[in-house]
Amino acid sequence: MENGGRKRWGFQGNEELDKAASITIRGVLNKVMSNLNPQDHRPVIPLGHGDPSAFSCFRTTPVAEDAIVDALRSRKFNSYAPAVGILPARRAIAEHLSHDLPYKLSPDDIFLTIGCSQAIELIIKVLARPGANILLPRPGYPFYESHAAANHLEFRHFDLLPEKGWEVDLEGVKALADENTVAMVIINPGNPCGNIFTHEHLKKVAETARMLGILVISDEVYAHLAFGGNPYVSMGAFGSITPVITLGSISKRWIVPGWRLGWLVTNDPNGILHKSGVVESIVSSLNISSDPATFIQGAVPQIIEKTTDDFYLKIISILRETAGTCFDGIEDIPCLTCPHKARRIHVCDDIEDDIDFCMKLSKEESVIVFPGFAVGMKNWLRITFAIEPPSLEDGLGRIKAFYQRHAKKQ
Repeated sequence: MENGGRKRWGFQGNEELDKAASITIRGVLNKVMSNLNPQDHRPVIPLGHGDPSAFSCFRTTPVAEDAIVDALRSRKFNSYAPAVGILPARRAIAEHLSHDLPYKLSPDDIFLTIGCSQAIELIIKVLARPGANILLPRPGYPFYESHAAANHLEFRHFDLLPEKGWEVDLEGVKALADENTVAMVIINPGNPCGNIFTHEHLKKVAETARMLGILVISDEVYAHLAFGGNPYVSMGAFGSITPVITLGSISKRWIVPGWRLGWLVTNDPNGILHKSGVVESIVSSLNISSDPATFIQGAVPQIIEKTTDDFYLKIISILRETAGTCFDGIEDIPCLTCPHKARRIHVCDDIEDDIDFCMKLSKEESVIVFPGFAVGMKNWLRITFAIEPPSLEDGLGRIKAFYQRHAKKQ
Protein backbone atom coordinates (compact mmCIF):
# COMPACT_ATOMS: atom_id res chain seq x y z
CA MET A 1 0.00 0.00 0.00
CA GLU A 2 1.10 3.56 -0.73
CA ASN A 3 0.69 6.45 1.71
CA GLY A 4 -2.88 6.99 2.73
CA GLY A 5 -3.80 3.35 2.21
CA ARG A 6 -4.09 3.64 -1.58
CA LYS A 7 -3.10 0.61 -3.60
CA ARG A 8 0.05 0.82 -5.75
CA TRP A 9 -0.84 -0.61 -9.13
CA GLY A 10 1.56 -3.10 -10.69
CA PHE A 11 1.36 -1.72 -14.22
CA GLN A 12 2.47 1.39 -16.04
CA GLY A 13 3.02 2.65 -19.58
CA ASN A 14 5.95 1.45 -21.66
CA GLU A 15 8.47 4.29 -21.45
CA GLU A 16 10.77 2.66 -24.01
CA LEU A 17 7.92 2.56 -26.52
CA ASP A 18 7.07 6.19 -25.80
CA LYS A 19 10.69 7.14 -26.39
CA ALA A 20 10.86 5.15 -29.64
CA ALA A 21 7.74 6.88 -30.97
CA SER A 22 8.79 10.39 -29.96
CA ILE A 23 10.29 11.22 -33.35
CA THR A 24 8.02 10.00 -36.13
CA ILE A 25 6.71 11.68 -39.27
CA ARG A 26 3.22 11.86 -37.79
CA GLY A 27 4.34 13.02 -34.37
CA VAL A 28 6.51 15.84 -35.70
CA LEU A 29 3.92 16.95 -38.26
CA ASN A 30 1.23 16.99 -35.57
CA LYS A 31 3.45 19.26 -33.48
CA VAL A 32 3.98 21.65 -36.40
CA MET A 33 0.28 21.64 -37.31
CA SER A 34 -0.69 22.33 -33.70
CA ASN A 35 0.82 25.79 -34.17
CA LEU A 36 -1.53 26.79 -37.00
CA ASN A 37 -3.27 30.10 -36.44
CA PRO A 38 -7.06 29.54 -36.37
CA GLN A 39 -7.53 33.19 -37.36
CA ASP A 40 -5.76 32.60 -40.68
CA HIS A 41 -8.54 31.53 -43.02
CA ARG A 42 -6.32 30.75 -45.99
CA PRO A 43 -6.11 27.08 -46.97
CA VAL A 44 -3.32 25.15 -45.27
CA ILE A 45 -0.58 24.21 -47.75
CA PRO A 46 0.76 20.72 -46.86
CA LEU A 47 4.38 20.63 -48.00
CA GLY A 48 5.56 18.34 -45.21
CA HIS A 49 3.90 14.98 -45.83
CA GLY A 50 4.09 12.88 -48.98
CA ASP A 51 0.42 12.04 -49.55
CA PRO A 52 -0.75 13.48 -52.88
CA SER A 53 -3.95 11.42 -52.95
CA ALA A 54 -6.05 14.35 -51.72
CA PHE A 55 -5.38 16.30 -54.92
CA SER A 56 -7.41 15.65 -58.05
CA CYS A 57 -4.40 15.73 -60.38
CA PHE A 58 -2.94 12.77 -58.47
CA ARG A 59 -6.08 10.62 -58.38
CA THR A 60 -5.48 6.90 -58.79
CA THR A 61 -6.32 5.11 -61.99
CA PRO A 62 -9.94 3.94 -62.50
CA VAL A 63 -8.42 0.49 -63.11
CA ALA A 64 -7.50 0.30 -59.42
CA GLU A 65 -10.92 1.50 -58.29
CA ASP A 66 -12.67 -1.03 -60.54
CA ALA A 67 -10.39 -3.77 -59.24
CA ILE A 68 -11.51 -3.09 -55.67
CA VAL A 69 -15.19 -3.12 -56.66
CA ASP A 70 -14.77 -6.34 -58.66
CA ALA A 71 -12.95 -8.04 -55.75
CA LEU A 72 -15.73 -7.08 -53.33
CA ARG A 73 -18.57 -8.11 -55.61
CA SER A 74 -16.95 -11.43 -56.45
CA ARG A 75 -17.49 -12.51 -52.82
CA LYS A 76 -14.27 -14.54 -53.15
CA PHE A 77 -12.31 -12.44 -50.68
CA ASN A 78 -14.44 -12.28 -47.53
CA SER A 79 -12.50 -14.95 -45.64
CA TYR A 80 -9.27 -14.89 -43.69
CA ALA A 81 -6.18 -14.92 -45.88
CA PRO A 82 -3.05 -17.03 -45.36
CA ALA A 83 -0.53 -15.26 -43.15
CA VAL A 84 1.86 -14.70 -46.07
CA GLY A 85 -0.91 -13.40 -48.37
CA ILE A 86 -3.16 -14.95 -51.00
CA LEU A 87 -1.41 -16.75 -53.86
CA PRO A 88 -2.84 -14.77 -56.83
CA ALA A 89 -1.63 -11.49 -55.31
CA ARG A 90 1.81 -12.87 -54.48
CA ARG A 91 2.12 -14.35 -57.98
CA ALA A 92 1.14 -11.03 -59.62
CA ILE A 93 3.65 -9.09 -57.51
CA ALA A 94 6.41 -11.65 -58.21
CA GLU A 95 5.84 -11.32 -61.96
CA HIS A 96 5.65 -7.52 -61.72
CA LEU A 97 8.90 -7.15 -59.76
CA SER A 98 10.74 -9.72 -61.88
CA HIS A 99 10.73 -7.29 -64.80
CA ASP A 100 13.44 -5.33 -62.93
CA LEU A 101 15.61 -8.36 -62.16
CA PRO A 102 17.99 -10.69 -64.01
CA TYR A 103 16.13 -13.70 -62.54
CA LYS A 104 12.53 -14.69 -61.82
CA LEU A 105 10.94 -14.30 -58.43
CA SER A 106 8.62 -16.99 -57.08
CA PRO A 107 5.38 -16.28 -55.21
CA ASP A 108 7.19 -17.90 -52.26
CA ASP A 109 9.60 -14.92 -52.28
CA ILE A 110 6.69 -12.51 -51.65
CA PHE A 111 5.18 -11.78 -48.23
CA LEU A 112 2.23 -9.37 -48.12
CA THR A 113 2.04 -6.74 -45.39
CA ILE A 114 -0.19 -3.91 -44.20
CA GLY A 115 1.61 -1.31 -46.26
CA CYS A 116 5.36 -0.81 -46.40
CA SER A 117 5.25 0.29 -42.74
CA GLN A 118 4.46 -3.22 -41.57
CA ALA A 119 7.17 -4.59 -43.86
CA ILE A 120 9.68 -2.35 -42.05
CA GLU A 121 8.35 -3.43 -38.67
CA LEU A 122 8.50 -7.07 -39.72
CA ILE A 123 12.11 -7.18 -40.91
CA ILE A 124 13.36 -5.17 -37.93
CA LYS A 125 11.60 -7.58 -35.57
CA VAL A 126 13.04 -10.59 -37.40
CA LEU A 127 16.62 -9.31 -37.22
CA ALA A 128 16.55 -8.04 -33.64
CA ARG A 129 18.54 -10.16 -31.20
CA PRO A 130 20.58 -9.29 -28.10
CA GLY A 131 23.72 -7.37 -29.01
CA ALA A 132 22.87 -6.94 -32.70
CA ASN A 133 23.04 -3.65 -34.58
CA ILE A 134 21.74 -2.31 -37.88
CA LEU A 135 23.13 0.47 -40.09
CA LEU A 136 20.69 3.20 -41.13
CA PRO A 137 21.09 6.10 -43.59
CA ARG A 138 21.34 9.72 -42.51
CA PRO A 139 19.19 11.43 -43.70
CA GLY A 140 16.61 8.68 -43.78
CA TYR A 141 13.11 7.63 -42.80
CA PRO A 142 12.67 7.73 -38.99
CA PHE A 143 10.33 4.73 -38.92
CA TYR A 144 13.43 2.50 -38.96
CA GLU A 145 14.90 4.15 -35.87
CA SER A 146 11.56 3.95 -34.06
CA HIS A 147 11.14 0.24 -34.66
CA ALA A 148 14.77 -0.57 -33.98
CA ALA A 149 14.50 1.21 -30.62
CA ALA A 150 11.20 -0.51 -29.80
CA ASN A 151 12.84 -3.90 -30.49
CA HIS A 152 16.08 -3.10 -28.60
CA LEU A 153 18.07 -3.29 -31.83
CA GLU A 154 21.01 -0.88 -31.76
CA PHE A 155 21.14 1.42 -34.78
CA ARG A 156 24.14 3.24 -36.18
CA HIS A 157 23.99 5.96 -38.82
CA PHE A 158 26.04 6.14 -41.98
CA ASP A 159 25.97 9.33 -44.04
CA LEU A 160 24.60 10.02 -47.47
CA LEU A 161 26.87 12.46 -49.29
CA PRO A 162 25.11 15.49 -50.80
CA GLU A 163 28.16 16.46 -52.84
CA LYS A 164 27.97 13.04 -54.54
CA GLY A 165 24.24 13.07 -55.25
CA TRP A 166 23.46 11.52 -51.86
CA GLU A 167 25.47 8.35 -52.47
CA VAL A 168 26.14 6.05 -49.51
CA ASP A 169 29.41 6.76 -47.69
CA LEU A 170 30.67 3.21 -48.11
CA GLU A 171 33.87 3.86 -46.17
CA GLY A 172 31.69 5.08 -43.32
CA VAL A 173 29.63 1.88 -43.54
CA LYS A 174 32.79 -0.22 -43.25
CA ALA A 175 33.93 1.78 -40.23
CA LEU A 176 30.59 1.34 -38.44
CA ALA A 177 30.10 -2.38 -39.01
CA ASP A 178 31.31 -5.08 -36.65
CA GLU A 179 30.66 -8.78 -36.02
CA ASN A 180 27.23 -7.94 -34.56
CA THR A 181 25.99 -5.95 -37.57
CA VAL A 182 23.06 -7.72 -39.24
CA ALA A 183 22.03 -5.41 -42.11
CA MET A 184 22.22 -2.01 -43.72
CA VAL A 185 19.22 -0.07 -45.02
CA ILE A 186 19.07 1.92 -48.24
CA ILE A 187 16.09 3.85 -49.59
CA ASN A 188 15.96 3.97 -53.37
CA PRO A 189 14.48 6.18 -54.77
CA GLY A 190 15.58 8.22 -51.79
CA ASN A 191 13.43 9.52 -48.98
CA PRO A 192 13.75 12.36 -48.03
CA CYS A 193 16.22 13.47 -50.73
CA GLY A 194 14.61 12.07 -53.88
CA ASN A 195 17.94 10.77 -55.20
CA ILE A 196 18.25 7.72 -57.47
CA PHE A 197 21.24 5.42 -56.95
CA THR A 198 23.09 4.37 -60.10
CA HIS A 199 23.59 0.76 -61.14
CA GLU A 200 27.31 1.10 -60.42
CA HIS A 201 26.78 2.48 -56.93
CA LEU A 202 24.23 -0.21 -56.00
CA LYS A 203 26.70 -2.87 -57.09
CA LYS A 204 29.30 -1.32 -54.79
CA VAL A 205 26.74 -1.35 -51.95
CA ALA A 206 26.13 -5.07 -52.57
CA GLU A 207 29.85 -5.83 -52.67
CA THR A 208 30.40 -3.92 -49.44
CA ALA A 209 27.57 -5.82 -47.74
CA ARG A 210 28.99 -9.14 -48.97
CA MET A 211 32.42 -8.24 -47.59
CA LEU A 212 30.84 -7.42 -44.22
CA GLY A 213 28.62 -10.51 -44.22
CA ILE A 214 25.38 -8.54 -43.87
CA LEU A 215 22.19 -8.30 -45.89
CA VAL A 216 20.81 -5.20 -47.57
CA ILE A 217 17.29 -3.97 -46.80
CA SER A 218 16.20 -1.92 -49.79
CA ASP A 219 13.17 0.31 -49.24
CA GLU A 220 11.75 0.79 -52.75
CA VAL A 221 8.33 2.16 -51.89
CA TYR A 222 8.92 4.92 -54.48
CA ALA A 223 10.00 2.44 -57.17
CA HIS A 224 9.72 3.76 -60.74
CA LEU A 225 8.73 7.26 -59.59
CA ALA A 226 11.94 8.45 -61.17
CA PHE A 227 12.81 11.19 -63.63
CA GLY A 228 16.05 12.92 -64.46
CA GLY A 229 19.49 11.53 -65.17
CA ASN A 230 19.50 8.20 -63.30
CA PRO A 231 16.99 5.45 -64.18
CA TYR A 232 15.51 3.42 -61.32
CA VAL A 233 17.38 0.17 -60.64
CA SER A 234 16.16 -2.36 -58.10
CA MET A 235 18.70 -3.42 -55.46
CA GLY A 236 17.35 -6.94 -55.94
CA ALA A 237 19.31 -7.10 -59.20
CA PHE A 238 22.36 -7.71 -56.99
CA GLY A 239 20.81 -10.47 -54.88
CA SER A 240 23.35 -12.97 -56.20
CA ILE A 241 26.13 -10.87 -54.62
CA THR A 242 24.51 -10.44 -51.20
CA PRO A 243 21.01 -11.27 -49.88
CA VAL A 244 18.57 -8.40 -50.39
CA ILE A 245 15.25 -7.80 -48.66
CA THR A 246 13.15 -5.48 -50.82
CA LEU A 247 10.26 -3.54 -49.28
CA GLY A 248 7.51 -1.90 -51.31
CA SER A 249 3.80 -1.22 -51.69
CA ILE A 250 1.08 0.02 -54.02
CA SER A 251 0.82 3.23 -51.96
CA LYS A 252 3.04 5.58 -53.98
CA ARG A 253 2.98 4.42 -57.59
CA TRP A 254 -0.79 3.98 -57.58
CA ILE A 255 -1.38 6.87 -55.12
CA VAL A 256 -3.44 4.86 -52.62
CA PRO A 257 -1.55 5.03 -49.29
CA GLY A 258 -4.74 4.42 -47.34
CA TRP A 259 -5.29 1.02 -48.95
CA ARG A 260 -2.39 -0.36 -46.87
CA LEU A 261 -1.06 -3.10 -49.16
CA GLY A 262 2.69 -3.67 -49.10
CA TRP A 263 5.22 -6.44 -49.46
CA LEU A 264 8.49 -7.85 -48.23
CA VAL A 265 10.49 -9.67 -50.91
CA THR A 266 13.46 -12.02 -50.51
CA ASN A 267 15.89 -11.43 -53.38
CA ASP A 268 18.18 -14.36 -52.65
CA PRO A 269 18.93 -16.71 -55.56
CA ASN A 270 21.66 -18.41 -53.48
CA GLY A 271 19.21 -19.38 -50.71
CA ILE A 272 21.21 -17.77 -47.90
CA LEU A 273 18.15 -16.35 -46.16
CA HIS A 274 16.60 -19.83 -45.98
CA LYS A 275 19.78 -21.39 -44.59
CA SER A 276 20.12 -18.67 -41.94
CA GLY A 277 16.53 -19.07 -40.73
CA VAL A 278 15.49 -15.54 -41.76
CA VAL A 279 12.67 -16.75 -44.04
CA GLU A 280 11.35 -19.04 -41.31
CA SER A 281 11.33 -16.11 -38.87
CA ILE A 282 9.48 -13.92 -41.39
CA VAL A 283 6.75 -16.55 -41.65
CA SER A 284 6.66 -16.97 -37.85
CA SER A 285 6.27 -13.23 -37.37
CA LEU A 286 3.45 -13.06 -39.91
CA ASN A 287 1.71 -15.92 -38.10
CA ILE A 288 1.33 -13.71 -35.02
CA SER A 289 0.44 -10.44 -36.76
CA SER A 290 -2.44 -8.99 -38.75
CA ASP A 291 -2.87 -9.22 -42.53
CA PRO A 292 -3.83 -6.72 -45.22
CA ALA A 293 -7.56 -6.67 -45.96
CA THR A 294 -8.30 -9.72 -48.13
CA PHE A 295 -10.34 -7.84 -50.73
CA ILE A 296 -7.40 -5.46 -51.29
CA GLN A 297 -5.19 -8.50 -51.85
CA GLY A 298 -7.80 -9.85 -54.23
CA ALA A 299 -7.67 -6.67 -56.30
CA VAL A 300 -3.88 -6.68 -56.71
CA PRO A 301 -3.61 -8.83 -59.85
CA GLN A 302 -6.08 -6.64 -61.74
CA ILE A 303 -4.42 -3.44 -60.48
CA ILE A 304 -0.99 -4.57 -61.65
CA GLU A 305 -1.97 -6.24 -64.90
CA LYS A 306 -4.45 -3.67 -66.24
CA THR A 307 -2.84 -0.34 -65.29
CA THR A 308 -1.53 1.19 -68.50
CA ASP A 309 1.68 3.11 -69.08
CA ASP A 310 -0.39 6.24 -69.77
CA PHE A 311 -1.27 6.49 -66.08
CA TYR A 312 2.34 6.11 -64.92
CA LEU A 313 3.60 8.62 -67.49
CA LYS A 314 0.99 11.19 -66.47
CA ILE A 315 2.04 11.00 -62.82
CA ILE A 316 5.74 11.28 -63.72
CA SER A 317 4.98 14.28 -65.92
CA ILE A 318 3.19 16.10 -63.11
CA LEU A 319 5.97 15.29 -60.64
CA ARG A 320 8.60 16.53 -63.08
CA GLU A 321 6.67 19.81 -63.45
CA THR A 322 6.17 20.33 -59.72
CA ALA A 323 9.78 19.39 -58.95
CA GLY A 324 10.92 22.13 -61.31
CA THR A 325 8.47 24.59 -59.76
CA CYS A 326 9.71 23.71 -56.27
CA PHE A 327 13.38 24.03 -57.21
CA ASP A 328 12.86 27.37 -58.98
CA GLY A 329 10.77 28.70 -56.09
CA ILE A 330 13.39 27.79 -53.51
CA GLU A 331 16.09 29.40 -55.63
CA ASP A 332 14.12 32.64 -55.19
CA ILE A 333 14.10 32.39 -51.37
CA PRO A 334 17.50 33.60 -50.09
CA CYS A 335 17.33 31.84 -46.71
CA LEU A 336 17.17 28.40 -48.39
CA THR A 337 19.69 26.57 -50.52
CA CYS A 338 18.90 23.47 -52.51
CA PRO A 339 21.97 21.27 -53.11
CA HIS A 340 20.97 18.21 -55.14
CA LYS A 341 17.27 18.94 -54.57
CA ALA A 342 17.44 18.96 -50.75
CA ARG A 343 16.79 22.12 -48.72
CA ARG A 344 19.06 23.72 -46.13
CA ILE A 345 18.19 26.73 -44.00
CA HIS A 346 20.45 29.75 -43.66
CA VAL A 347 19.88 31.66 -40.43
CA CYS A 348 17.24 34.35 -40.47
CA ASP A 349 17.22 37.14 -37.89
CA ASP A 350 15.01 35.48 -35.30
CA ILE A 351 14.89 31.83 -36.35
CA GLU A 352 16.74 29.49 -34.01
CA ASP A 353 16.73 26.26 -36.00
CA ASP A 354 14.69 24.08 -38.36
CA ILE A 355 11.89 23.28 -35.89
CA ASP A 356 11.56 26.96 -34.98
CA PHE A 357 11.39 27.79 -38.70
CA CYS A 358 8.62 25.22 -39.25
CA MET A 359 6.61 26.23 -36.18
CA LYS A 360 6.69 29.94 -37.03
CA LEU A 361 5.96 29.29 -40.71
CA SER A 362 2.94 27.21 -39.70
CA LYS A 363 1.60 29.95 -37.44
CA GLU A 364 2.28 32.90 -39.74
CA GLU A 365 1.63 31.46 -43.20
CA SER A 366 -0.37 28.23 -42.72
CA VAL A 367 2.31 26.35 -44.63
CA ILE A 368 3.50 23.00 -43.28
CA VAL A 369 7.06 21.84 -43.99
CA PHE A 370 8.96 19.09 -42.23
CA PRO A 371 12.00 19.90 -40.01
CA GLY A 372 15.12 18.02 -40.99
CA PHE A 373 16.18 17.10 -37.45
CA ALA A 374 13.62 14.27 -37.50
CA VAL A 375 15.34 12.65 -40.50
CA GLY A 376 18.82 13.15 -39.08
CA MET A 377 19.68 16.51 -40.68
CA LYS A 378 19.37 19.47 -38.31
CA ASN A 379 18.68 22.81 -40.01
CA TRP A 380 17.51 21.16 -43.21
CA LEU A 381 13.91 20.96 -44.43
CA ARG A 382 11.91 18.25 -46.15
CA ILE A 383 9.54 19.84 -48.66
CA THR A 384 7.23 17.67 -50.74
CA PHE A 385 6.25 18.80 -54.22
CA ALA A 386 3.63 16.08 -54.72
CA ILE A 387 0.71 18.50 -54.55
CA GLU A 388 -1.26 20.31 -57.22
CA PRO A 389 0.80 23.02 -58.96
CA PRO A 390 -1.30 26.08 -57.91
CA SER A 391 -1.09 25.08 -54.23
CA LEU A 392 2.66 24.53 -54.53
CA GLU A 393 3.15 27.97 -56.06
CA ASP A 394 1.00 29.53 -53.33
CA GLY A 395 3.00 27.76 -50.62
CA LEU A 396 6.36 28.83 -52.04
CA GLY A 397 5.10 32.41 -52.27
CA ARG A 398 4.11 32.33 -48.61
CA ILE A 399 7.54 30.95 -47.62
CA LYS A 400 9.17 33.83 -49.49
CA ALA A 401 6.94 36.35 -47.69
CA PHE A 402 7.87 34.66 -44.39
CA TYR A 403 11.56 35.02 -45.23
CA GLN A 404 11.17 38.70 -46.10
CA ARG A 405 9.67 39.39 -42.66
CA HIS A 406 12.40 37.48 -40.83
CA ALA A 407 15.41 38.26 -43.02
CA LYS A 408 18.58 38.97 -41.11
CA LYS A 409 19.06 42.74 -40.95
CA GLN A 410 22.22 43.98 -42.68
